[in-house]
Parts: sequence; C-alpha cells; structure tokens
Amino acid sequence: MLRTRITKLFNIKYPIICGGMYWIGRAELIAAVANAGGLGFMAAATFDSLDDLRAEIRKARDMTDGPVGLNINLFPAIRPQPIEAWVEIACEEKIPVVETSGRSPEAIVEPLHAAGVKIMHKVPGVKYARTAERLGCDAVCVVGHECGGHPGMDEVSTLVMVPATVDAVGIPVVAAGGFADGRGLVAALALGAEAVLMGTRFMATQECRGHPAWKEWLVNASETDTAYVMKTIKNPSRVAKNAVAVKVLEMEAQGATLEELLPVIAGQGGAVFDDGELDSQLASAGQAMGLIHDVPTVKELIDRMVEEAARSRDRLNAAAAVA
Repeated sequence: MLRTRITKLFNIKYPIICGGMYWIGRAELIAAVANAGGLGFMAAATFDSLDDLRAEIRKARDMTDGPVGLNINLFPAIRPQPIEAWVEIACEEKIPVVETSGRSPEAIVEPLHAAGVKIMHKVPGVKYARTAERLGCDAVCVVGHECGGHPGMDEVSTLVMVPATVDAVGIPVVAAGGFADGRGLVAALALGAEAVLMGTRFMATQECRGHPAWKEWLVNASETDTAYVMKTIKNPSRVAKNAVAVKVLEMEAQGATLEELLPVIAGQGGAVFDDGELDSQLASAGQAMGLIHDVPTVKELIDRMVEEAARSRDRLNAAAAVA
C-alpha cells in the first residue's frame, strides 16, 4: 500500500516527506527522517555562507545512508546567496532531490537534471502545478490552506486542492497541509497523492532543533491556534497565533502598508525556535498542530504513521466487506 511513484522516484521506503523548514531543518532532523525511511529537505536559505551549507549537508550525510534533500527557495527577498550557487552545491554534493518553492524553477531545471538531480516544485494551486509539469519537474507538491508557511492567496483546502491537482497533471503529486498521522497519509493516497509532506508535525520531534517551550506550545495548542497573516500585502503566511501575529492582523484590518508592517514582521522564528520567546516573532505553523500530542523521535513518528495507515486500510476494507 505504501509503495508509490514517489517512493520509487526518490528511492525511499515510505511516502513521507519532511518539507524544507527555514532555520530548524538541520542535519540531525534530515538524517533522522532518512534513517526512518522518509526524505527530508534542508533549507539552503538558512545558512549565512555556502561553506556552512556544504558542511551541514556533509554532516547529514555522515549520519545516514539515506537520501539528503535540499530546499531551494526562489523568492529573491530571502536569499543570502545567489540561487545559482545553491544549484551548484546541489550538483557538486550529488543531492538526489531538490525541493523548489516560491517563483518558477524554469532557470534551474536544466542544470539540476543535467547533474541527475530530481526536482519537486512546491505550489499553492493547480495552475502552478501545470506549469511545473510543463517545465519538466519530476514531481509537484501542492499545499492546501491548512499548511504552515505560505499557503497562497486562494484559501483552498487540501481536501479540494489535492484531487484537483491530481486530475490536472500526470507527474506524481505530493500532498501538504494538515497532515500529521497515518490517517492523513491514507486520506492523501485515497485522494490520488503519492506521498505526504509535513512540516509542523516534524517540528515536534526530538531531533528537530527547537526550544522545549516551543515544542510544548505545539503539543498544547489546538487547530485554531494559527493566524493567516500578510494577505493584504500579497504574501500570505500561516503562523502560530502569538502576540506578534495578533498585532499584524490588527494592523492589516486598519489598512497598514508594507512599510508599516515591516518592523513588526521582520525576523522569522529564531528567537521563538532557539530561545523559546514565543511572543517575540512570527513563527510558521500549520493547523496540523491540533493533531500533535507528544514529542516523539522521528523514527517513532514515522513507524507510528505506518502502523496507523495499516489500521486505517483495514478499517476501510472491513467497511467495504460489510457493504
């Protein structure tokens, strides 16, 4: 049941992926996901220098024999180095899969493919998935409105977004937004997706970099404890509903301009994740937090998901037999 085009394409045991998470997606987490049978993406934008990025990739490689992925975010505003330099590192370090996000990956598809690197482009809508397929991407990840980070402007739920994308493209589709357990994995497969990508759920694991206070907040939070901010400046983001997020929502309701918002929204997560100062900055988090009740190891989480998926499959089969 858990063998799909994605597991074959990315050479992984389970169709479970840890998306690129700025600041906290470090070697320990990426290697743990690989060792547990999944695939994790390290975010290139996290690192101040190319040497630091290369060292972190090699550190992860020393910790696992599984694949180590790299996220290349194509939004110019958050790039500490040129995109071309990240592509060069991906090729030189023989990264098997790159996750791209933000703007079109058109300029980097050919050089990555020439080096044997697979490309999964992350998109917030069907039309962007079609473009990714046309450009030659090997897979597409589509995010629903529930996801943490940047779910796009259209506010379409994962339940609708995934099958609509599956119907629109021929390349494998990875589902993201609202997934945290084996039930969600089976639901995604039923919708036609061939893997799930999670971020928020992987934040609350032992190998993920993060202050205990942040992980405790995730465990105790409900699905209503996020905020959808910055839509008025056409850069929507789902974040933890802390004091800063509430202030941003209030300012947007009053018609604040980008210039007025910048001092409040500047900085993404360092003080929250590292220092546990939960009301200090915006911090990406998705509605899946309502399904988080503990902080397991990555292996415990993935093994549990696989077991839950099997139980869900059996329950569906039993229901079909009764019918």
